[in-house]
Amino acid sequence: MTSKQHSHEHQTDNPHNHDYHDHEHHGHDHNHSHGSGGHVHVAQNKLKVAIFLGLVVLAAEVVGGFWANSLALLSDAGHMLTDVAALIVAWMAIRLSSNPPSPSMTYGYHRVTILAALFNALTLIGIALFIGGEAYKRMLDPQSVEGAILFITAAIGIVVNLYIGLGMRDQADNVNIKSAMLHVFGDAAASAGVIAAGIIMYFTKWYILDPIVSVIIAVIVAFGAWRVIKETYIVLMEGTPVGINFKEVENSIRTVTGVKEVHDLHIWSLTSNRNAMTGHVVVDGEISVSKTQEIIREIENIVSKKYRIGHSTLQFEDDKHPHEQEMFSLDSNWKH
Repeated sequence: MTSKQHSHEHQTDNPHNHDYHDHEHHGHDHNHSHGSGGHVHVAQNKLKVAIFLGLVVLAAEVVGGFWANSLALLSDAGHMLTDVAALIVAWMAIRLSSNPPSPSMTYGYHRVTILAALFNALTLIGIALFIGGEAYKRMLDPQSVEGAILFITAAIGIVVNLYIGLGMRDQADNVNIKSAMLHVFGDAAASAGVIAAGIIMYFTKWYILDPIVSVIIAVIVAFGAWRVIKETYIVLMEGTPVGINFKEVENSIRTVTGVKEVHDLHIWSLTSNRNAMTGHVVVDGEISVSKTQEIIREIENIVSKKYRIGHSTLQFEDDKHPHEQEMFSLDSNWKH
């Protein structure tokens, strides 16, 4: 006996409000709760405001950096440029990901947000390497810096970046928004370092501090980018989502009454908060279809509430199924 049951529960990118769409195909009982569109609209509006403010800070830091002859401030401006680019890409990604699925893109465009986050992280790595190289040159040949101008410009940057970053906190479960937030918080931290350096250089004329602060900025940027790269790598490689223990999910399914065995289980995510699962469930070949419905509903309920897996596709089989009963037998099913 082989049968399939599909369950769809769509989660919003906002962790505080999850709207689920449960489809029971065999019972014609459709329960819909719509709310994710509002969160997407809010996120887009916040990003548009953040983009505008980011451009203002970018212009101020470029002018102030050249005026003060500060590599630290110009490095901060370079970081701010990637902030603005990150925010623009995040905004575009959210717009694209809201497009509905189609016959050619059956999962929709949610993965665009992951690609955007990866792009943002890679640009951060590039800018960090550039800052490090320029800082090395300044260490060999320190140059005078106008500390007062540096201080004022960096102060504007830190205030605006904190405003932007804190304004997007409620969207932080979305890895793309998180990537953009890392940009702006990283820039806020960089601005704080620039302010401290500006004060010290103003009173001590210790201008080598300018490239030293630049290197610190580069390290902060690189570490933040690496965290995002690791997250996007797991999603793009269809890995088990962070926070979900594969063995626990497997054992939870085995505890359901009527389940004899589970194999060929796969858990992955389309994007942040959109986890999916497929698997083969072995049951007694003599049970009725209605009994399999009870089993599938119990499994769906467990994985949804306990592990936030919102889309399940499970195949029922009896002990006479024609393939090997291995947990990861995907490759063996493809003939060369």
